Amino acid sequence: MTAARANANIRYELDERCPLPVAIGVGVQGIMIGLAPTVLIVAITALAAGQDERYLSWAVFAALIISGVNTALQAAKIGRLGGGHILIMGATPNFIAVSILAIEEGGPAMLASLIVLSSLFYLALAAWLPLLRRIITPVVSGTVLMLIAALILPIAFDRLQEVPEGASIAAGPCVAAVMVVASTMLMLRGSRTWRPWSLLLGIAAGCVAAVPFGLYDFERLSTASWVGIPNSGFPGLDLTPSAGFWALLPMFLIVTLVQVIKGIGDNVVVQQVSRRRPRTTDFRLIQGSTYANGVSVLLSGLAGTPPTTYYSSSTVSLINLTGVSARSAGYAVGGLLVVLAFFPKITSVLLSIPSPVMAGFLLVAIGMLFVEGIQTLARAGLDPQKAIVVGLAFSIGLGMQHQNILVDLLPSPWGALLGNGMTIGTATALVLTAFLELTSPRRRRL
Repeated sequence: MTAARANANIRYELDERCPLPVAIGVGVQGIMIGLAPTVLIVAITALAAGQDERYLSWAVFAALIISGVNTALQAAKIGRLGGGHILIMGATPNFIAVSILAIEEGGPAMLASLIVLSSLFYLALAAWLPLLRRIITPVVSGTVLMLIAALILPIAFDRLQEVPEGASIAAGPCVAAVMVVASTMLMLRGSRTWRPWSLLLGIAAGCVAAVPFGLYDFERLSTASWVGIPNSGFPGLDLTPSAGFWALLPMFLIVTLVQVIKGIGDNVVVQQVSRRRPRTTDFRLIQGSTYANGVSVLLSGLAGTPPTTYYSSSTVSLINLTGVSARSAGYAVGGLLVVLAFFPKITSVLLSIPSPVMAGFLLVAIGMLFVEGIQTLARAGLDPQKAIVVGLAFSIGLGMQHQNILVDLLPSPWGALLGNGMTIGTATALVLTAFLELTSPRRRRL
């Protein structure tokens, strides 16, 4: 009864007919919540890797179209594809660090090839979903989420220092601080209505603070066309993998693995808030949702843009704010994202955001990602043995990321592969978790 009362605000359930004006209204609110993170994550990845305007424009264009198609597909049930629920999809922050490494190593073409292979792994994991949940424990996935957050952190601080020549040395930190403080205050003390808009309003506050320092790029905004598509920038695929490619591939597969596991929890939450009377979790729909995102990751790879993920917190906020969980609203969100891709003037508003504001956004996102890892561990129950596994895996992974002691001891590409923080940290967590399972009293009795 408590769960039923909690969802009493639902006006239109999944299969109920939602009036077109209402669906479009929900769609507009959905893209306002989900558009900024997608554009900013793609921009941060491209700019931090030193890419030019041509690739950036293409990557944002492709990411918006793929996110829109994926959002619509998630609302549908087409054979084995689709989760049958509203799920806002967008570029994932989890791939930022590894994507930057790939672009720096072999350009966007190498990134595209690595994402294509990751998508095939993603689709295979979707088929093995029941088995996967038993192998990859919350201890492993929680540790990897914390490692991902720690590896992205230096990128945020690098963006903090990117200001025009002649600007005050305090400009970057001051502007980033305005963004972080504004977002944090709204998250902590904002009403239920304003809380979902915390990041967007924080970005706006940061941009306003950037104007007196001369950090906001009005030229990009003024020169962007209202309607159009990028002239070029499509990177293609790298069909001649180098040693660097093979060294990076395990990192991409590890992040992909965690993405699949995290997606299960995202789907469970959305299923529970989408009905007036929550039902038992439907894992067939979760598998269909995973297949759909796997296809989307494949499209991201073919297009050479960062892959997609579930924006579950934004989705839950949208449903709670509007009281609409009808699939037609999901189609509206997806369709509007696709349409927006053809309006460069709108996306240029976000691409003009100064680097320190992007850094502030990334700091907040990293903090939330790190806490998500902690929550994953807490749900599993952190006894002394598991605490040792997490602590050792995290410290080894973080230490090796900052000081790879194996690169001079092992031949290429093994030194780079085994000395990578994410790879060695995940391997440590897996080995120690397997050791605990194999040596537990229950195992010995069997």
